[in-house]
Amino acid sequence: MIKYKFKTKPYEHQITALQQSWNKKEYAWFMEMGTGKTKVAIDNIGILNQQNLIDTAIIVAPKSVYLNWEDEIANHLSDEIPYSIYSWNKSKKDIDTKNLKVYLINTEALSHKSGVLFVKEILTKNLKSIFIIDESTSIKNQGASRTKNILKLSQLALYKRILTGSPVTKSPLDLYTQCAFLSPELLGFSSFYSFRARYAVMDAVHVGNQRYIHIPKYYVNLDELNSKLRTFSYRVRKDECLDLPEKIKQLRTIQLTTEQRSVYNNLKEKAIAIMQDESVSFTVKLVELLRLHQITNGFLKTDEGNIKEFEENPKMDELLNILEQIEGKAIIWANYVHNIESITSKLTELYGKNSVVNIYGDVDAVKRKEAVHRFQNDPECKFFVGNPSTGGFGLTLTAASYVIYFSNNYNYEIRIQSEDRAHRIGQNKNVTYIDIVAKDTVDFHIMKALQNKLQISNKTLGENVKNWI
Repeated sequence: MIKYKFKTKPYEHQITALQQSWNKKEYAWFMEMGTGKTKVAIDNIGILNQQNLIDTAIIVAPKSVYLNWEDEIANHLSDEIPYSIYSWNKSKKDIDTKNLKVYLINTEALSHKSGVLFVKEILTKNLKSIFIIDESTSIKNQGASRTKNILKLSQLALYKRILTGSPVTKSPLDLYTQCAFLSPELLGFSSFYSFRARYAVMDAVHVGNQRYIHIPKYYVNLDELNSKLRTFSYRVRKDECLDLPEKIKQLRTIQLTTEQRSVYNNLKEKAIAIMQDESVSFTVKLVELLRLHQITNGFLKTDEGNIKEFEENPKMDELLNILEQIEGKAIIWANYVHNIESITSKLTELYGKNSVVNIYGDVDAVKRKEAVHRFQNDPECKFFVGNPSTGGFGLTLTAASYVIYFSNNYNYEIRIQSEDRAHRIGQNKNVTYIDIVAKDTVDFHIMKALQNKLQISNKTLGENVKNWI
């Protein structure tokens, strides 16, 4: 690999990934979540730009993470490379054409004409470009409009990359469109159906009215498929990266829906008045904070004690998106019983009744013990859903490779204790911690307070929370 001045020191596996890929026209980084594939992509952009091979980068990522690339680029791109960045539906300023031009757009936008035209114009005007799909399983569905649009656009790019931690989420057939984005020639098939005929034996299932659907019965020739993949991809798992830190932290941001934001803003006005009233007790102020926090988590408990659930819950959508990407077991911490029950119900529906256990206040001691035993020992049990105040102390949950905070508790001690359920004696894997946080809400500030080791107390309510809301 050529000489390149890294801004942040790469791990050995990241150097290997770059050495194998930096100058390839098409490449796939199948790097497990937490192994730093985003940094690899950013350094690859920097190296190609430094060599005058590209002057433009287009990065397509899910709505929950595409804006995170802005911070990641600032953190990792070499200081020797000036750049200008444009974020879809956020940036309004013009791009400085003298710099490396970076365009960020969410995957969902490419289901629509406006997003397609936006990317097409960039690729048409900038012939020295790299086109990157982050979390490439988002284009695994060959029938989806965004997949079709992205595959057409990919033909205009000079360099192409895909990133995902788990390229096969349901079946080896998931690989076809992801690899076709790079080039149909890599796998050697001109159509999905010829690819499917080579690697899957299909079964015709009658669904009524003389209609049949074809579903995979079993898969064949997978050694051959793996051999092909190795020629244009780099695969690494966390347990293979001996140089990784023990705790890996990630942030996933979501936006409130229009309905949530409207209710949030209305309650915020009332909360501001209460926070400013020095005669109001700490308990009353905390209730107002909790109500705002509940909205960010998809529901609101009324004064009468009823639960109002919002029609859409972006946090739930993002949680399911994360779980589809990961391999291994996961702990999911949620602050509210309503969320714990909703998550448990959804995971049961999607993954089966044996896939999930939960612990919160209403679960008795015997069932708690059974839940821990199943999570630790039963390979079918992939998910542990709990309240960190209840399950965050004393339990050993070292079967987990991931700890996901659907919502955070306000207490710093509870946060640390809940993190350490997975990170303790007996853990022989690197553990990834993921916070799902609603942007521009108290949700974000609560997480920041925990990072700064602040307790949500009477003092902090007086000094900080008025500014949060």
